[in-house]
Amino acid sequence: MAAPGQNLAVVVHRAGDLRLENRPIPEPGPDEVLLRMHSVGICGSDVHYWQHGRIGDFVVKDPMVLGHEASGTVVKVGSGVTHLKPGDRVAIEPGVPREMDEFCRTGRYNLSPTIFFCATPPDNGNLCRYYKHSASYCYKLPDNVTFEEGALIEPLSVGIHACKRAGVTLGSKVFVSGSDLSASRLQKAKEVGADFTIQVKNETPQEVASKVESLLGCMPEITVECTGVQACIQAGIYATRSGGTLVLVGLGPEMVTVPIVNAAVREVDIRGIFRYCNTWPVAIALLASKRVNVKPLVTHRFPLEKALEAFETTKRGEGVKVMLKCDPTDHNP
Repeated sequence: MAAPGQNLAVVVHRAGDLRLENRPIPEPGPDEVLLRMHSVGICGSDVHYWQHGRIGDFVVKDPMVLGHEASGTVVKVGSGVTHLKPGDRVAIEPGVPREMDEFCRTGRYNLSPTIFFCATPPDNGNLCRYYKHSASYCYKLPDNVTFEEGALIEPLSVGIHACKRAGVTLGSKVFVSGSDLSASRLQKAKEVGADFTIQVKNETPQEVASKVESLLGCMPEITVECTGVQACIQAGIYATRSGGTLVLVGLGPEMVTVPIVNAAVREVDIRGIFRYCNTWPVAIALLASKRVNVKPLVTHRFPLEKALEAFETTKRGEGVKVMLKCDPTDHNP
């Protein structure tokens, strides 16, 4: 058991090898802050690195701290930091550009090839007691936004960025493809705002598309595809209204077969998204104004010491979001 002054961290060494180990407490640089971590969500990518040791070209070659859905409290600020002070509660944007390249200059810093990103090899994440991060990518949380909501800004940001790329606005009819095999997840989707749900059994992509149309009463202008599964991408193309937009959020195999001519002749735009950019202020405003409620998504909580158990729970697909509590003195949401 780590003493409170030590920096307990969840570290993947290679495929199948996940450990709890103590690491030195880092010292923040001039433009960085040291954070006492509070709440960190487990993402599917964390589980994937643990199980497979890689995602695409990102390979775990050296031990790496996991975690990138996170919030914490500032305990120390670098000499150049003016907008944050010790005691501030913050949400962490995990992607930090390393240089002012063409993508940063045009406001699309998420596409910068040299970006630092928590828990993407070789960069360490923040599933630990103490973590240092660029102060510019730490966002102060209002008093009415909890640490757990702060941690959930990361997955919420993926949704916000997808909606921006798709052109979602008031009155848009949207088909979200993603949780449709699990009845409990569909129920949760309904709880947090879905108008209709479809549990997919063994329908063809065309059959799924026609079910969507009959439920909505029309074809959706926008489809947000969150699985990366070939059949789902096919269903997404067939389901989207002519002149509409399909956004690909989920990543699957590099090569997939899709009805591209169907999309082309109906002018269905297919757009990719990579993480997010410029979404934290929007997300904080949505949470603070209570226009978005992410609280019901947290179904399991574990103290950091029980991280291995938490990862097993996530791997089994139980619940929706498993949250790790990193501050031994405060396990509140």
